[in-house]
Amino acid sequence: MVTFCIRKFGRAIGIFLLMPSLSVFAQQKYSLKDYVDSAQRHLPVLLQKQALVEAASAGVTDARHAFLPTSYIGDEVTAGTDNSIPGSYISFGIIPSSSSGVRSSNLYQAAIGNIGFFYNQFELLDFGLKKATVRNAQAYLGLTQADRDREAYLIKWQVAKLYLDILKSRFQLAIDQQNVSRYDTLFTVIRAVTESGIKPGADSSLAKAELSKARTTYNQTLGDIRQLQQQLSYLSGIPVDNVAIDTSKTGMYLSTLTGIGNLQPGAANPLIDFFTKEKELYLQREELVKKSFLPRVLLNGVGWARGSSIDYTNNYKSSAVSGLGYQRFNYLAGLTLEYDLFNIVHRRDKERIARNNAIASDYGLQQQQLELQNVGNKADEAIRTATKNLAEVPIQIGSATDAFNQKTAQYKAGIINVVDLTNASFVLYRSQSDYIQTLSDWLLANLDKYSSTGSLDQFIQSIK
Repeated sequence: MVTFCIRKFGRAIGIFLLMPSLSVFAQQKYSLKDYVDSAQRHLPVLLQKQALVEAASAGVTDARHAFLPTSYIGDEVTAGTDNSIPGSYISFGIIPSSSSGVRSSNLYQAAIGNIGFFYNQFELLDFGLKKATVRNAQAYLGLTQADRDREAYLIKWQVAKLYLDILKSRFQLAIDQQNVSRYDTLFTVIRAVTESGIKPGADSSLAKAELSKARTTYNQTLGDIRQLQQQLSYLSGIPVDNVAIDTSKTGMYLSTLTGIGNLQPGAANPLIDFFTKEKELYLQREELVKKSFLPRVLLNGVGWARGSSIDYTNNYKSSAVSGLGYQRFNYLAGLTLEYDLFNIVHRRDKERIARNNAIASDYGLQQQQLELQNVGNKADEAIRTATKNLAEVPIQIGSATDAFNQKTAQYKAGIINVVDLTNASFVLYRSQSDYIQTLSDWLLANLDKYSSTGSLDQFIQSIK
């Protein structure tokens, strides 16, 4: 059906392609793919997303390294008193300790000592916590990559739509230019007729008003193009004065349109993949929560050496610096089972958070699928409507052209008035504009259709 309609309106598009006003288009440099590629390299938001991907990738490495053994080595030199009394207390980390030194009264003579130590802790058994932590980091990496791909896809979609809007406006500008030329010719003819006294002077004034209106419309379209070029410059980074679409292959445009109609939907859609990856992250996070609150079995080992200027009989040595240097050596090894008795409560709370995030993400996935399905369905309807209308375009333009030529001849013969002639000119202009609008609708509907199914790259490759 599309091919049949394209053949029917082929003659109509040829009218515009052969117009002198379009010859400048062949001098342009950039295709749709050029603009898309430039935008992918230019926009800071995509560079930002890529940096986040790199950060998430580093996070995976960090998650793997998080389970390396904990090892400390140090040496401490001290100078102070040694007064202690029997009894136990809970240390808060800032309370210094005195070993030995239990005496009947305070002694304020300072003693010098030092201690060196090596401490190592290895998580012997974590019941799958390490694997869950790494998988969570990998799931987050997948989400950041999907977010980058989604942003890039939306920008491609935006650039493609903007490109087609400029294409539409370029063709509309050609029609407006032709309309100005037509009214300029009519004004010349009508002025000659009115000056000869055949027609009233009001005809000349009315023709001049229509010519001015045609010029105003042309200027408005030209201004719209400049605004579209400015937006495309913002997205692509190409200077606005260099922004122009490549229409050197416009003569092959009809076959290109047919090719677009035969595109197949893509296997994956970045707009869907983002929510899929988000759901996977929250499911993995729920699994991580379960593993995080299981017991841990730790293997601990420590070795230390001490020196002191107080000897084993509790006497202060004559030289305080004699306490420097290691005099006693010890080691200690232990197997620790660690479990927080309130883990059940904490685990239940955090599991509820992760589970509801996963549920919310699933609803987001369903919403995105519905929205894209709706876009695709609307695009299919728009394509069907535009295809039918494109079949009528040659009839409309042909009839309007014939009517305008007949009205022009009738006006010159004095059979009709200027209103009938300007009406015929307006009908021709409207027919040409209807064609451009219908063609634009068909293109934009195809863009939406294939973008919604993940085939945007195929569409971009097909538009030259």
